[in-house]
Amino acid sequence: MTGATAERSRCGWATSAPDYVAYHDDEWGTPLRGTTAMYERLSLEGFQSGLSWLVILRKRETFRAAFAGFEPTSVAEFGDADVERLLGDPGIVRNRRKVEATIANARAVLALDTPLDDLLWGFAPDHTGRTRPVTLSDVPATTPESVAMAKELKRRGFRFVGPTTCYALMQATGIVDDHVSTCWRAGPT
Repeated sequence: MTGATAERSRCGWATSAPDYVAYHDDEWGTPLRGTTAMYERLSLEGFQSGLSWLVILRKRETFRAAFAGFEPTSVAEFGDADVERLLGDPGIVRNRRKVEATIANARAVLALDTPLDDLLWGFAPDHTGRTRPVTLSDVPATTPESVAMAKELKRRGFRFVGPTTCYALMQATGIVDDHVSTCWRAGPT
């Protein structure tokens, strides 16, 4: 980390570990497109549920290897032997419901009548009049848009996609920009 980077003001959650700093500075809140990229983020947000995001960040490369680079076509073909293989992999979060949801979600991605990223970005809120959060306490856990996204994804067969997970996905992929006002990454409102 360079001296200039170390002295930048960041969102409070991003300062406790070098992994967080890199993720915050290089990825979080950056607009993301592409089916595979969005499926990966959706999957990782599901695995994060109930855990620290830092755990997921530190296991991300192993997740990518275990889940065929999060290529939906490949993951959709996973069967019972793959589930057992994944549950035996100490490099990922070994939760049967989350593993099975990730596989089911790959199949749901393939069944969509629109690209996954277009579907997810369709829930982007109207930013007109939006006030940038000043502190982390100003950042909601859910929004009407994340509730609607979760409902639509569930209707389409997705799992582990509650409103909180959907809002975290929206934040991570730049669908919303929740960098606090003092953060160097905060864009115009």
